[in-house]
Amino acid sequence: MDDRPIGMFDSGFGGLTVARALIDLLPGEDLVYVGDTGRYPYGPRTGDEVREFSRQITKLLVERFDVKLVVVACNTAAAAALEVLQFEFDVPIVSVINPGVRAMVSVTESGRVGVIGTVGTISSGAYQRAVRAHRASVELTCAACPGFVEFVERGETDSEQVRILAERLLAPVKNAGVDTLLLGCTHYPFLARTIGDVMGRGCVLVSSADETAFEVRSLLEDTGLGKRSGAGKGRHVWVSSGDAASFRELGQRLLGPELDEVEAVTWD
Repeated sequence: MDDRPIGMFDSGFGGLTVARALIDLLPGEDLVYVGDTGRYPYGPRTGDEVREFSRQITKLLVERFDVKLVVVACNTAAAAALEVLQFEFDVPIVSVINPGVRAMVSVTESGRVGVIGTVGTISSGAYQRAVRAHRASVELTCAACPGFVEFVERGETDSEQVRILAERLLAPVKNAGVDTLLLGCTHYPFLARTIGDVMGRGCVLVSSADETAFEVRSLLEDTGLGKRSGAGKGRHVWVSSGDAASFRELGQRLLGPELDEVEAVTWD
C-alpha cells in the first residue's frame, strides 16, 4: 500500500470535474490539485509553452508533494505533453484522452461521433490518433470551441451568451449527425446543460472525468499503489497560481465543500 497522494493539474478549474469523480470513487485517497489559473487558458498557447508549463507543474507535484501518480486533468496539456511527462518522470502519468475515447466508441450506436475541445487540443490531432489507435469503425467529426473555457473560468456557465456561442461552435458536429459527443476539455462538463440543449436529445454527451477516475482506480489496484484500507477520509490540498481567494470562491461553487483552503504558488 502507498499512502502518498494522487497529484493532478489543469490550466484552471476544468480539472475539478476529474477531481470530483476521483473523490467520489476513491474517498480515502489523498489528493493534490494544481490549478494554473495564473496562466490559463492553455488552448491558444503554443505546444512548447504548454509542455513547459506541464513539466513545471509535474515537477512541483513530484518533488514538493511526493505524489505517487499524476493525472493530467487538462486535455490541452495531455495532447501536448503526455509522452514527454511519461518519459521524464518516474511516476505513472494518466491522461484524460484515452479514457474518454474508450467511453465514446463504446456508447455510439450509429458510429458517427464527435469531439469538441480547445483549439490546441483539436489542432494537435491527439483525439484523431487515439480513435485510430482503438481501431473503432467510427466516423469522427472534431470541432474547436474557443471561448468555452473563459466562460467557465468566470463562473458563467448558463447564460444566453454561452448558448449563442455554443450554437455557432457546435454546428459542425450537429450537422454531421453525431449520436455521441465527447467533451474533450475538462471545463466543458460545466457547460453540459447548454451543450446538451444545443445538440438535442438524440446525442449522448460523454465526459472523460468518470472514465479517468476508473482508470486511476484500476492502476492503483494493479500496481499496489492504493492507500491502506481503513485509513479514513482522504486529505485534499488545493493549489492555484492565480488569486487563491478567487480560486476558493469559484472552486467551491463548481466542486463543493471539499475545496476549502487554497495555497498560492508562484513560478520562477
